[in-house]
Amino acid sequence: MAATLVRSRAMITKTLSATTWEEIADGALIQEDGIITAIGTYDELRRKHPSLPVVGSGREVMLPGFVNAHHHVGLTPVQLGSPDMPLELWFVTRMVARNVNPYLDTLYSAFEMIGSGITTVQHLHGWAPGKLPDVEKRAGEIIRAYEDIGMRVSYCFALRDQNRLVYQADQDFVASLPPELRGPMQRWFDRFQLTLEDNLDLFRNLHASHNSKRRVRVQLAPANLHWCSDKALAAMAELSHSHDAPIHMHLVETAYQKEYARRRGGGTAVEYLDRFGLLGPNMTLGHGVWLNEKDIDRLAETGSCICHNCSSNFRLRSGVAPLNRFEAKGINTAIGLDEAGINDDRDMLQELRLVLRAHRVPGMGDDEVPGMGQVLRMATVGGARTTSWRDGLGMLEVGKGADLSLIDWDSIAFPYLDELTPTLDAVVQRAKASAVRAVMCAGEVIYQEGRFTRVDREGALKALHDDLSRALADDEVERRQLSKALLPHARRFYADYIDPARHEPFYRPSSRV
Repeated sequence: MAATLVRSRAMITKTLSATTWEEIADGALIQEDGIITAIGTYDELRRKHPSLPVVGSGREVMLPGFVNAHHHVGLTPVQLGSPDMPLELWFVTRMVARNVNPYLDTLYSAFEMIGSGITTVQHLHGWAPGKLPDVEKRAGEIIRAYEDIGMRVSYCFALRDQNRLVYQADQDFVASLPPELRGPMQRWFDRFQLTLEDNLDLFRNLHASHNSKRRVRVQLAPANLHWCSDKALAAMAELSHSHDAPIHMHLVETAYQKEYARRRGGGTAVEYLDRFGLLGPNMTLGHGVWLNEKDIDRLAETGSCICHNCSSNFRLRSGVAPLNRFEAKGINTAIGLDEAGINDDRDMLQELRLVLRAHRVPGMGDDEVPGMGQVLRMATVGGARTTSWRDGLGMLEVGKGADLSLIDWDSIAFPYLDELTPTLDAVVQRAKASAVRAVMCAGEVIYQEGRFTRVDREGALKALHDDLSRALADDEVERRQLSKALLPHARRFYADYIDPARHEPFYRPSSRV
């Protein structure tokens, strides 16, 4: 790959604290073969390397590439007919989803992610029907889409070997239903045919095929405590250790999951995972809304990570994660857009603003609420640390991966912006995805002036539209009917699941959430 010089009006290389960062006016860098080899001012580097091609006009702000540390699908649930609902009921409404082409579906969300400056995604794939060859083929199509468009992907398949719809054994839930629903419900369960050993083989096969690639990594994903047997948790711990593979696991997203952990193990979900040696720098917990103080202390002690999915927590009525406590304890946190952001898209710039403002508790303490440096860190190096790239990404620094975005300053500052406004404050609070002028991943420009350099966006979206314009298949019709019929039974299952006195929310109006 040829070397290039990337210039900017201002280059924000890395964060130094929750409120400070390193910035170089008229900053520039040189990348060679996807690695940053020099940092300085544009004039300085241009004098030393006059023949290098230049990316950027000098009117942009340069940022490290964003990492979407928790992502699932392309077309959003709303687009596929599943409205926002409380999480446990939403699982039932998700059954209406169409049979979507995985390659085209992945490209759809990749267009949105790259267009907002995201260069790396943690793709948590789940609910793929069929036997091992079928699932492995779908996984390959998802990975191929990211390879074709040029962004980095850390892929993992979400392991589920029990309690696949409600927090109860599949056979017990089927038996609790009226006779006319038992057959359709069992057919839905029967679509998913991976055994536990199949899940482990899937990881081994994908890891051997893809993990050595520059822009692909393969990780582990025990889907959630209620979805995984003890045998599955032990197997995940063993594979993570043998392959030095990071793990990404949903945990205590809702109060119902907190209660499930108490019923299963007599304590918290974090305490349960700790029995299997799963905590540590290789573990990322997705959501973590209902962690208690002791859990948070233990996660900090072990160096475990948390991915904050702010939009999802709001949309699915899960609660407000105690992000300020995570920060106070020094826990590495990342940002995930999950199924979709607050605007039903994958806009990381919008998500930065949401995280910045969702945790602004009353009071005068400057260190009690997220700062600009904190949210940028979460979206860059914080996310990278939850993947196998770890500290190799997320900063514009010699030796790091050349992943970055250029954001048009005039779009932020016109018609007026006070000169005292710090650069990062202006970017985080005002930049829109439409201001992203270029995105570089591994030293390659993959998006420039609204155009994707590797994939025809219009052609891909038309193909996706045409594919979904077909009539519903018989199995799609049955799932839609089943979803509607199951909803009252799911409501009844959870009606008395929680004792309100036992589950007082962690977050209170006076607490630092």
